Amino acid sequence: MLPPDKPAASGAVDNQIPRLRRSATLPHRGTRRGTGWLGAEPVGAGPVGAEPAGAAPVRAEPVRAAPVQARRVWRVMVLVGVVAFAAAAAGILVPATHTTRTTADEPQYLLTAISLAEDRDLDIADELADGRWRSFHALALPEQTEPLADGRRLSPHDPLLPLLLAGPVAAGGWVGAKLAMAAMAGLLAALLVWTAVRRLGVPLGTATLATVLLACSPPLAVYGSQIYPELPAALAVLAAAAALTSAAPPGGPATLVTGVAVAALPWLGVKYVPVAAAIAVVACWRLARAGQARWALALAGSLALAGVAFLVLHRWWYGGWTPYAAGDHFVGGELSVVGTEPDYLGRSRRLLGLLVDRGFGLAAWQPAWLLAVPAVAALARRRPPGSGALALPLAAGWLVATFVALTMHGWWFAGRQVVVVLPLAALAVAWWTGRDRRRRLLLAVAGGFGVVAFGWLVAEGATGRVTWAVDFAATANPLYRAWRLALPDYLAMSWWTWVLHGAWLVALTAWAVVTTRPRKVQSRLGSSGIAS
Repeated sequence: MLPPDKPAASGAVDNQIPRLRRSATLPHRGTRRGTGWLGAEPVGAGPVGAEPAGAAPVRAEPVRAAPVQARRVWRVMVLVGVVAFAAAAAGILVPATHTTRTTADEPQYLLTAISLAEDRDLDIADELADGRWRSFHALALPEQTEPLADGRRLSPHDPLLPLLLAGPVAAGGWVGAKLAMAAMAGLLAALLVWTAVRRLGVPLGTATLATVLLACSPPLAVYGSQIYPELPAALAVLAAAAALTSAAPPGGPATLVTGVAVAALPWLGVKYVPVAAAIAVVACWRLARAGQARWALALAGSLALAGVAFLVLHRWWYGGWTPYAAGDHFVGGELSVVGTEPDYLGRSRRLLGLLVDRGFGLAAWQPAWLLAVPAVAALARRRPPGSGALALPLAAGWLVATFVALTMHGWWFAGRQVVVVLPLAALAVAWWTGRDRRRRLLLAVAGGFGVVAFGWLVAEGATGRVTWAVDFAATANPLYRAWRLALPDYLAMSWWTWVLHGAWLVALTAWAVVTTRPRKVQSRLGSSGIAS
């Protein structure tokens, strides 16, 4: 029996191992290849093992094939990126409310971006006085800011997103900002394909299918046109995952990419600190285990300095340790953003509710996210090299959304609290699907539902029937209207909600358990069984 974390052949996690000829050469036990491995060899690499005896070595063809295959991957990345950009940009047609183009925190980010573009500072006092919000928020603006001692007024949100949008806002106003967000959505989709194929060894067709379906449906496509830090944060997390999921320990460039992504996350939102910390732990652990203690110490020291700079600058600019100190609605102090009397036992319902809630759950709008349950379970069972770069940040993000976020429901579209780690779940789904035809079909059917749901929302929103932040659940989409009846409504905790909650909990737990059970298949290597 091979250890459970040593795959015996390529393919999806639980795919059966193809029968080998008795004369076949076994790969070395230290070799780690195949689509089940996070550290898969680059596309186009040659087969594992020695050549059959007496066969003439043929090495020219794989060498020529690799660049051709690489070009094919890049072409698909560009195509998928363009499709994802177009889908996200279509969301600009949908207003935030029935009277405003943006709402909630979006105007605050835009005002800060305008201030950075024109005044080169974070003070939005003059923008508020001049009513600069009227082009994208027709109503009187809830200002959110508390005047500081020196008269400045700072939006209580971290400044990296406005900094990224300052140029687009200066060039194209609020539409330019939303197009920049859509461009980030396209970049995220392209990087998803590359990471799935070149890092996880996922077949290009499966990677393309998974990426298109998940990137062109809620919530990723929706937040590709919303002025929130969720999409840029997801892009930073994915960049770190792409750097850390190789079979080899992180080198200089990978360590640099990881460090930049980790340092950037808190500047997009202080709520992303736990996810950033999880990525940093994985990176330092991989470096230390590979005997690169100096690189690990250098990374840890650099991130510690970045953390000190974050605190010092926030204390200087905002008057507190977080931007919430400048807000006018945290009367109990900046830490009251998580709630003054949080009910953590009650919040535990979100562990499941974030996925299956009738209105704000991921699966309500894109059922393909349900496949993340068996995918992550399989990932945990196999524990291939680099899997921690997917599992640990994903768990951190989900726990923050469950126990730290003030609410799961709010003045925003579904899934906002977990968008930051959804690319990791998408990679797990693509890896688990692999070459398995039944899983591909399941992914296609479930994912198609989500694409239709997004297209329906855009069509209705363009005519003013629904909006992104108020009444998106009032869509007339018959597929959603029927599907929602099977989902619990955590806004109305009735006995029926608890029945559905229990049924989904049992069903998804059973699916995860079944996935983690190793399936024994027979090979022609004597009479020994090999655990898949």
